[in-house]
Amino acid sequence: MTVHNPGPRWTGRASNRAQWLLAAAGAACLALGAELAVDNAWTSGYVPLLMAVIGCLAAGLLILFGTIAFVHVAVSVDSEVFEVRCGHMGLPRRRIRLSDVSSAEFVPRITPQQWGGWGYRWRPEKGTAVIVRRGEGVELRLGDGKLFTVTVDDAENAVRVIRTHLRALAR
Repeated sequence: MTVHNPGPRWTGRASNRAQWLLAAAGAACLALGAELAVDNAWTSGYVPLLMAVIGCLAAGLLILFGTIAFVHVAVSVDSEVFEVRCGHMGLPRRRIRLSDVSSAEFVPRITPQQWGGWGYRWRPEKGTAVIVRRGEGVELRLGDGKLFTVTVDDAENAVRVIRTHLRALAR
């Protein structure tokens, strides 16, 4: 095993304030479900009302937690690992060992439309991505040929740091 100098460490973030609007819609669905359950006379029958309450609560939870998880992303690079953490809890998280990376590219413009929306995405012809907003990002080509893309501010410097570490690993 070869020991490498620690080298530079890089951290970056990206956020999407528009997703807070979706989170508010999820909270509204939750409130509607609670309102239906508490304030309804239940005269139209239990089954239709129960279905409406459960539907509103389930939709609200899915929208709320699905959007809050991808309001922002934090990316860090050190001499061994490229790590992506999503949302306030850091989940989902992806750790890629730099020894598994064959190249890193700066992508000046990434859009959610290219990946089918916001969030953690997989497309067979493109690979995997974490998309929280449109703009610049980092694209890693892994040793097995797969791609991993993430939108993050200051992606150009991230690519420089990754390439520095990749050169050190190649020695």
